Amino acid sequence: MQADFKPMVVWLILNGKPEEALALLAKNYRVPVPKLKVGLPKGRKATAFGVYTPKNETIQVLNSDVLMNPFVILHEFYHHLRSRAVDKQHRGTEKNADKFATEFIKAYNASTAHGS
Repeated sequence: MQADFKPMVVWLILNGKPEEALALLAKNYRVPVPKLKVGLPKGRKATAFGVYTPKNETIQVLNSDVLMNPFVILHEFYHHLRSRAVDKQHRGTEKNADKFATEFIKAYNASTAHGS
């Protein structure tokens, strides 16, 4: 993984290019690119900013503003990754999805702090 991979993914999301970020993530982790839709599935409360549906490999976000939220996009991509795992286990995935997203954001913040 390139040193600038995580900051680049976050930058793409922040700059309104979540599809490009997901394509980069999918290539890096060798998984299919998940679909991305605005609007939560029917029956979902509007308390969630994003939802991942493994059946159709789709990340759905509450509204178009969320498309530029790196934490939500990366958190849901982690669920996509886990759903592709051989064991299909979902233990601890919320905490791990948060950690996954946070690592990318920390890398981005560190890269911008150093002016790179």
